[in-house]
Amino acid sequence: MPALSRGGGSDYSIAMASIKPINTPHRPSAESSSSRAARTEDRRLRLDDILKLMVADGLVPSADADSLARSRTQRFEHPLELIADQKWRSQSPPRRTLTLDSLVEWLAGKLGVPYQHIDPLKIDLVAVTQTMSNAYAERYRILPIAVADGVLTVATSEPFVRAWADELEKILRLKVQLVFANPKDIRRFLGEFFNLARSMKKAQETSKGDVSLARNFEQLVEMGKHGQLDANDQHVVHIVDWLWQYAFEQRASDIHIEPRRDVGVVRFRIDGVLHQVYSIPIPVLVAMTSRIKLLARMEIVEKRRPQDGRIKTVAPNGQEIELRISTMPTAFGEKIVMRIFTPEVLVRDFQELGFTGEDRERWDKMIKEPYGIILVTGPTGSGKTTTLYSTMKILATPEVNVCSIEDPIEMIAPEFNQMQVQPAIGVDFASGVRTLLRQDPDIIMVGEVRDRDTADMAVQAALTGHLVLSTLHTNDAPTAITRLLDLGVPPYLINSTVLGVMAQRLVRTLCPHCKKPADPPDEDTWRMLTSPFVADLPRNTQAAEGCLECRMTGYYGRLGLYEIMALTPALRRLINAAPDDAKIRELAYKEGMKPLRVSGAMKIAMGMTTAQEVVKVAPLG
Repeated sequence: MPALSRGGGSDYSIAMASIKPINTPHRPSAESSSSRAARTEDRRLRLDDILKLMVADGLVPSADADSLARSRTQRFEHPLELIADQKWRSQSPPRRTLTLDSLVEWLAGKLGVPYQHIDPLKIDLVAVTQTMSNAYAERYRILPIAVADGVLTVATSEPFVRAWADELEKILRLKVQLVFANPKDIRRFLGEFFNLARSMKKAQETSKGDVSLARNFEQLVEMGKHGQLDANDQHVVHIVDWLWQYAFEQRASDIHIEPRRDVGVVRFRIDGVLHQVYSIPIPVLVAMTSRIKLLARMEIVEKRRPQDGRIKTVAPNGQEIELRISTMPTAFGEKIVMRIFTPEVLVRDFQELGFTGEDRERWDKMIKEPYGIILVTGPTGSGKTTTLYSTMKILATPEVNVCSIEDPIEMIAPEFNQMQVQPAIGVDFASGVRTLLRQDPDIIMVGEVRDRDTADMAVQAALTGHLVLSTLHTNDAPTAITRLLDLGVPPYLINSTVLGVMAQRLVRTLCPHCKKPADPPDEDTWRMLTSPFVADLPRNTQAAEGCLECRMTGYYGRLGLYEIMALTPALRRLINAAPDDAKIRELAYKEGMKPLRVSGAMKIAMGMTTAQEVVKVAPLG
C-alpha cells in the first residue's frame, strides 16, 4: 500500500468520496426500496479513508497512519476504536490525546453529519425503547435516543448505512433523524437500555391488581399491607443495581427517589446540583423502596416514621462504596435519599480540599495542640465531615487512641474507634462522650455539638487533657462563639478550651478539560469579594464552556473555601457574657483570618472557580 500523503491533495478527495455517498441526506419518499437502493449505496467507514483524512488534517504523521493501515488487526469492530487504541496525540495544537469521543466528534464534522454524545441521564428509556425491538437495534447496531414532535433520533456509528431508516419510517410513521455517536457507547447502552426497559415492563406486569396510590398520610399506613411487587423480584433487583451503577459513574453524591401523585422521580446530586434522571411508575418505585430498605436492614412494613440505615456495596471498578440511607414519609409515599460515600471522598489530601499554604499552616498549628476544642462550622453539605475525617486520618498514628461518637457513622475507618449514636437505647452524644472518656482516648471526635449536655461534655474532655474535634452549625467562624454561649457554655470555659474555629463552604470548580482564560469579574463584584483585604490580587480568571467530561456544565468537582479563626489572647479578651460579633470579626481579620469571600476571590484569581459560584455560598456583608 502506498504511503498516505499529507495535505489537501488527491488522497483527501478520494477519501471523502469513498466515505460519503453521493446523496447523503436521508429524506422519506414514495420511491420503491429497489429504486432507493439504486439511488444511494450504503457504505461503511473504512480505516484507510479515515486515516487519509487525519493525515490531511495534520492530526497524525503520515508514517504512523501508514503503519496502522498495514496492520489489519481484527480486534476492534469499528475503525475509530482501533485508531483511539493507539493513544496518539494530535499533531495540531493543543496536542491532546485522540480519544474515541474526540475522534467521533472530529469525523462527524468532516463528514457533515450531526454528532451526538449519548448521555443516559437525558434519555427517556421507556419512550425510545418502544420504537423498536432489541433484536432490530442489535442487527443494525443502532440506538434510539429521543422521540419527539414526530421525529425519532437514532444514534449510529455508520452514518452512511441507511437502508433500515426507510423501513423504520414506514413502520413507525415517524421521520428518522440519524446522529453519529461513539460506537462503544452504542454497544454498551444497547444492552443496558433495553434490559432496563424490559425489567421495568416485567416489574409492572408482576404488580397485582389495581394500584391504589397513597394520597395522604392516613392511606400511607395501609401501603405496607398491600405490597404489589416483591423486593427480591429479579427485575426490581436489576433496576436498583442499574440506578446505583449510573450514580457511581456520574459522580453523584446523593440519590433521591421521590414519589409524586402519578409517578416516581429519581434525581442525582452532582457537584451540588440536582439533576432529574428518570421517571418510574409508582408500583415499581414502591418495590424499589422495599428493596433498598431490605438491604439497609430497615423495617419494610413501617412506612409511617422516618428510618435510617446503611448499605455497603462495590462499584463496577472494584471500589468499595458505602450508602447512607434515609427514608421520610410524604403525602404520596416514602421518599428515600441515599448519600454516597467513598474513601476518596471522605479522606482526601488537604490541597485537594482547597487549602492554601496559609490555610494549611494555621490548621496544622491548631490540630497539633495537645488538648482543647477545635470546631468546624458551616451548613449541611459544606464538607465538614470530609475535613474532620481527613484531619483524623493524619492524627491517627499508632501512638495515639482516636475515638469518635457520630450520628450516623459516615464511613467506617479502621484507624479510628467509632461509636454510633442510638437515642432509642439512651446513647446520645453526651453519654457517648462520657463513655469515650473512660476509653483512655487522646483525641475525640464528636459528630456535632447540638445541645447543652454535649457542649458540657466536650468542654470537660478538653479540660481533662484531650483534643476534641467537632462541628457546629453557624454562618461563619466568629459567630461560633455566640452559638456556644447560647448553648450555655460559660465565657471562661470557652476561653479555657476553644483553640479555634474554621468555617467552610463548597464551590464547584471549573472543568480542567474545557476551561480557558476569561475576563475578570466586574469591578463592583471584585471589590465586594476582596475589599479591603487583598489590594493587588493577580487575576488569572478563567471560564469553561462545557464539554463531555463535565456533561456540558462547565464544572467538574468541588473544593472548599475556608475561614480559619485561631483564638489569640486578644480575641479571648473579647469573649464575655455579651460578646460583640462585629468586634470579634474585625479583630480576627486583623489577627490574620481571611473571610470566606476572600478565600473565594483567591480561588477565582487562580482560575479554579467563578465569581458566580463564590457569591452563591459566601456572605458578602
